[in-house]
Amino acid sequence: MNTPRINPYLALAIGVLTVSTSAIFVKLSTADAGVVAFYRLFISVIIMIPVFFPKYIKELKMINRRDWLFSIIAGIFLAFHFILWFESLNYTSVASSTVLVTLQPLFAFIGTFLFFKEKFSFKAILCAVIAIIGSIIISWGDFQISGSALFGDFLALAACGLITAYLLFGQDVRKRISLVTYTFVVYLISSIVLFFYVLASGSAFYPYPPMDWLYFLLLAIVPTLLGHTLFNWSLKWLSTSTISMAILFEPVGAALLAYYILQEKILWTQLLGGLIVILSVSLFLFDEKKSKASQIRRQPMQMGEGEG
Repeated sequence: MNTPRINPYLALAIGVLTVSTSAIFVKLSTADAGVVAFYRLFISVIIMIPVFFPKYIKELKMINRRDWLFSIIAGIFLAFHFILWFESLNYTSVASSTVLVTLQPLFAFIGTFLFFKEKFSFKAILCAVIAIIGSIIISWGDFQISGSALFGDFLALAACGLITAYLLFGQDVRKRISLVTYTFVVYLISSIVLFFYVLASGSAFYPYPPMDWLYFLLLAIVPTLLGHTLFNWSLKWLSTSTISMAILFEPVGAALLAYYILQEKILWTQLLGGLIVILSVSLFLFDEKKSKASQIRRQPMQMGEGEG
């Protein structure tokens, strides 16, 4: 595998910062969850057309049936992830929703072990557990024992499982398909799924206030084309579990933005949990990077032994 021009860990950090804005734009919009999700991905596809068609459209012929199937499944998972997550924001707070939707290590560790036979050190598992505990502490003061809040929490947790599945299928396909082609195909499939979902749900595609269209555009550019595209790019160099761990930073950024923009209070539990998340994720990424560097150093030695 060639060395990337950009440090994948830096790209991952930028991706996390940009996706932290997602919940804020959704909360500010007055449209239904399915409509917001549709325009987020549909506008992203439109923006990508000038880049995709001149250079990458020929790559479509090179995609085999298995990669097409995995891309379609990934697109469906991504569409319903957005539907469930955006809907959860109607019932619970930004802090609670983003915490639950980013508890991906619970799903990613199982998925990568079952499908990719990926092994994890005790330190990595411990860091994941500590990060999850930190995420729970962030939202502890915000959880409410009520029907609507619990329903919102359930939707966010289900969205968490879907985005992990989306990343798992993408991790396999991205090894053979370029970033632009894979992203365009998956976002287009998701847009089609969301279009029919909006029709079936009876929601209106228009009219909406001018500010809503601005939020649709910002959702397409900032967390989608920058954030999720950076995650897709990182899949070629980093594992799903690493990306899922880093995404645990999102509740920290989202909670801070919600405090300044939506006037949502930040509790001491959220501050404490945020520090725990940052520390545990940093330790995990450092351990993962050190482990990969060690594997690279061992490979030339193994090759030399085989040739001798």
